[in-house]
Amino acid sequence: MPIDAAVVKALGNGSSDAEIARDVAAGDKIAFEVLMRRHNRTLYRVARAILKDDAEAEDVLQLAYLHAYQGIEGFRGQSKLSTWLTRIVVNEALMRARQRGREASVITLDGMSRDESDPGPEQPAPADERPDALAARAETRALIERRIDSLPEVFRTVFILRALEELSVEETAACLDINEGTVRTRFFRARGLLRESLARDIDTATGEAFSFDGARCDRIVGSVLDRIHPPDPH
Repeated sequence: MPIDAAVVKALGNGSSDAEIARDVAAGDKIAFEVLMRRHNRTLYRVARAILKDDAEAEDVLQLAYLHAYQGIEGFRGQSKLSTWLTRIVVNEALMRARQRGREASVITLDGMSRDESDPGPEQPAPADERPDALAARAETRALIERRIDSLPEVFRTVFILRALEELSVEETAACLDINEGTVRTRFFRARGLLRESLARDIDTATGEAFSFDGARCDRIVGSVLDRIHPPDPH
């Protein structure tokens, strides 16, 4: 029977990654569940960034956890546990992508050396919880997710780690086994491409705002004509 999530959360509070890794290596099932719940969101997003498919990302994450469980005794704490796990997920996702015949080059240098300033991720604005605001936020989120999916793979994964998970440049470089200058460049390019695509969407939507075609136009025209030339009551 699965362990209650609240119990796992309580047990995980105060435990360092090194302690959890040691307990997992000793066969502690609760510690392994703590590990998974602690890192699930980040690792899922990494797999999803590479594969662009929800079901495949879940499948890859499960396989990665199995590999991590089997190899946890080899974790020496020379890097963060999250970094070690992320590399496993990246490699598993890239393997899956290659099997599908997709181009997969997230952890290879692409020859780009231009470095740009990096102001870091922006903080989200406070949310209005009215139903109409929630619906608008859901539509906006879906649009942003589609545009992130459309980013080239080498930029998309860096963007997920830096903007969504708020990892530092150094942490992202360690997770993807690339240098920090490449992280900065790819993040800068990802944000630029995302801004451009969202701007195009906004321009298109703005041109269609307060549309006056169809039923509204017919209704107003008909009403005015009826007032000018009232229909014959007979």
